Amino acid sequence: MEGSIKADDLTHVNEQGRARMVDVSAKPATDRVARAAGFVRMAPSTVGLVRTGGAKKGDVLAVAQVAGIMAAKRCWELVPMCHPVQLTGVDVRFSVGEGGVGIEATCRCHGETGVEMEALTAVSAAALTVYDMLKAHQRDMVIEDVRLVEKRGGASGDYAAGAARGAATVEAVCVSEEKGTRKRPVDAIELVVGEGVSGDAHAGNWHRQVSLLPAEAVDELRDRLPDLAPGDFAENILTRGVDLKALPVGTVLRAGAAELVVTQIGKECHTACEIRRLTGRCAMPTEGIFCVVTRGGTVRAGDSLEVVAR
Repeated sequence: MEGSIKADDLTHVNEQGRARMVDVSAKPATDRVARAAGFVRMAPSTVGLVRTGGAKKGDVLAVAQVAGIMAAKRCWELVPMCHPVQLTGVDVRFSVGEGGVGIEATCRCHGETGVEMEALTAVSAAALTVYDMLKAHQRDMVIEDVRLVEKRGGASGDYAAGAARGAATVEAVCVSEEKGTRKRPVDAIELVVGEGVSGDAHAGNWHRQVSLLPAEAVDELRDRLPDLAPGDFAENILTRGVDLKALPVGTVLRAGAAELVVTQIGKECHTACEIRRLTGRCAMPTEGIFCVVTRGGTVRAGDSLEVVAR
């Protein structure tokens, strides 16, 4: 734990030391966003059922998505000290990888209190539903790593996982099977020396094996396109907490268990993509960087990102 916690710091405890629901009536209503994530680990054969729709109870992800949205709306009935929140948006997304199903939920509101608990509740309910839909096939699935990824708005300011420790982090990892398409977020990617991201369309023995983009650049564009998701700019690794374009070519980065070397800063945009037409600019050409893999390993959302040498 970071430092000691005093009773006065616990807003859900009154002067008698008993639980209370915080009075937020004096707070101004502001736009608030929270994003949470989690993972359901399962056997490859169970993952196959998710991919093919072969589960006995039906479409696993369709049912889990509805469950997550419903749970976010009813969070205040499940968690005793939560306020009823008028949600303006709930988005539940899934990424199916070799080890299981990754879940990400984003909740939005314009109100006096944040929506972190709503996002966490959405992820939890979606994960439980995935388990329920598949338990006839596998009983030992594990729900793990349910966490708050980021929150924006409110008097306490913005938060990003890892930022409280002053560290840069991997916010999302993404792949695509075809060039020229948006990438999809996955639970983990495997970086291979001389190749790049295993299974990605841009993998190969060349100087742009792995693409990185700062989440801060995406945040700026979300004012006009609030539904922007990881991978929409075709980045393999979405980062937070480091100014990527300020890193010189030759910089060594450590992401999770892997190491990369920066080979190119930005790129020329040959075609006007949909996002550039809507917002006036695309983030990757001006904010993104490219690397080659010098030490292989697995990289997951939430891993630390460290500048090893410049």
